[in-house]
Amino acid sequence: MTTRRKLLLTALAAVLLAAAAIGYAVSRPRPSPRPVAAAAGPVTLATGPGTPAAGPGTRAAGPRILAITDRHLTVAPLGGDSRSISGVECLRAYAAAGTAICLRPKTAWSYEAAVLDEELHERTAFAVPGLPNRARVSASGRMVSWTTFVGGDSYAGSAFSTRTGILDTRTGNRADTLENFTIRRDGRPYRSADVNFWGVTFTADDNRFYATMSTGRKRYLVLGDFAARSVTTIKENVECPSLSPDGTRLAFKQAINADPARGWRLSVLDLSTMRVTETTEPTSVDDQAAWLDDHTLMYTLRTGDGTPTVWSVPADGTGAPHPLLTGAESPAPLK
Repeated sequence: MTTRRKLLLTALAAVLLAAAAIGYAVSRPRPSPRPVAAAAGPVTLATGPGTPAAGPGTRAAGPRILAITDRHLTVAPLGGDSRSISGVECLRAYAAAGTAICLRPKTAWSYEAAVLDEELHERTAFAVPGLPNRARVSASGRMVSWTTFVGGDSYAGSAFSTRTGILDTRTGNRADTLENFTIRRDGRPYRSADVNFWGVTFTADDNRFYATMSTGRKRYLVLGDFAARSVTTIKENVECPSLSPDGTRLAFKQAINADPARGWRLSVLDLSTMRVTETTEPTSVDDQAAWLDDHTLMYTLRTGDGTPTVWSVPADGTGAPHPLLTGAESPAPLK
């Protein structure tokens, strides 16, 4: 997009959106499941025996979930009925291998991205434009990414503008926007002022990544190369990709009849065959799903009153959705 238009959109977003609640769009809200007990307590990204899990006197006995409850980082045991809520405020977050990214308010009118260690201590922080919307960390904990809305607040239409960046936490190398990367669309060099990117997910080599690119009213899955500062289109109608732990599949949201205004189906793309499998989640999912394990997806839905809940569903199109954590959003697995 042109520099002038981006500045205008950024200013407009600051005025209209700074006080807005940040939520996931849901086309058919469902009733909220039974609330989960919450308590202040030790919160850590560390894993292994003896790790504090969810409140005084409890210890981690298996997988846990990092999420956000009432704008604060939360850790809960998988299948448990309690959680620990930290004092760390975040609007979006994700974590892996002892590294977390936290998108949070800096002032009443601005936001920043903070990289945290396994005890949630700040390693570095930097300003980001617009409203926090997506966050990811590579499996090794080295690479982090963020997406913000600098214009608009929904992916359902075309009147929005995003800003997506990537940071190598080991070298400090940072790309504040993917819009400066070279683009190959359908095998040819491409450049347009209307390009937007969002929803990064990293491969195991900490260099390549998948993301969504929109241009010309179409939305593409792209494969990016951080070192080369380049992206290449792969497939249309793939948004908010999330790479499986084994690196063979992408969970994503697929616009119904390629029209985001009609909502999205949570689906899975097999990267070897390019076959798409829809999950059994019947509700429109406007989220970047996370993999709880190689077979299960996590994502956020909101009830009619706006209360978020983390849900899970099998990735192979079988089974049924199941609530994991009430009053929570932005989930990440802690193993």
